[in-house]
Amino acid sequence: MSAKDAPPPLPEPLLVEVADSHTHLDMQSGTVEEALTRAAAVGVTTVVQVGCDVKGSRWAAETAERYENVHAAVALHPNEAPRIVLGDPDGWSRQGARDAGGDAALDDALAEIDRLAALPHVLGVGETGLDFFRTGPEGMAAQERSFRAHIEIAKRHGKTLVIHDREAHADVLRVLDEEGAPERTVFHCYSGDADMAGICADKGYYMSFAGNVTFKNAQPLRDALAVAPLELVLVETDAPFLTPAPFRGRPNAPYLIPVTVRAMAEVRGIDENAMAEALAVNTARAFDY
Repeated sequence: MSAKDAPPPLPEPLLVEVADSHTHLDMQSGTVEEALTRAAAVGVTTVVQVGCDVKGSRWAAETAERYENVHAAVALHPNEAPRIVLGDPDGWSRQGARDAGGDAALDDALAEIDRLAALPHVLGVGETGLDFFRTGPEGMAAQERSFRAHIEIAKRHGKTLVIHDREAHADVLRVLDEEGAPERTVFHCYSGDADMAGICADKGYYMSFAGNVTFKNAQPLRDALAVAPLELVLVETDAPFLTPAPFRGRPNAPYLIPVTVRAMAEVRGIDENAMAEALAVNTARAFDY
């Protein structure tokens, strides 16, 4: 294994325990036990495992049932909706090539998400939202229909809505306004600027910051973090993606949360214990555990 692919070393442990508010354990190497043990060793004692398709959402629900410190969120990722409706001839997603299933197939998939969302250890409906980075105009209608359905599911079951918003800020905010956002709404891997942070703050939306807040080119994210109300800020890995600097490009995992927490504390001008304390309280409130 080259140094570039090697997992980064364990950071100095946090003194205040925190939660990773968004991770994908099913996409990481090693077992769930190993991931949780490593995370707990550095003060990351709770994780929210997030589904992106029917299979992954079932796995998230089962894993949350098995482990006390794992909570689940279930959904069809915004890019999954067009793949279900229009097909995926290139097999870009984890399921491989798929034929077009039309609206009926999307309805079936949403019905399964609805069933899973009712389970007690499933605390969130997500990641759902809009992603105009990978989906062209032909897939936007399916994305928006799926997003609206997830908002309704979250509200009906009293669960937290977890938003994926990529290059779609105005449309995500518009749909939330039109449908009425659930009581608890989290912008996962927050990607807006300081102005948008002001809008989210006014509406009481949580903003979850990932390892990319540490990237050199991410000054707009740091500006957003600087103005977001501290009580609406969360931290996440989105692992195995978005590994924080200086380990960018290597595999991410929940145990790297302390690196991001320390960077966030620096942006806010507070000590890391105060930052961790706020993040722990906020995540429990955001996901109602």
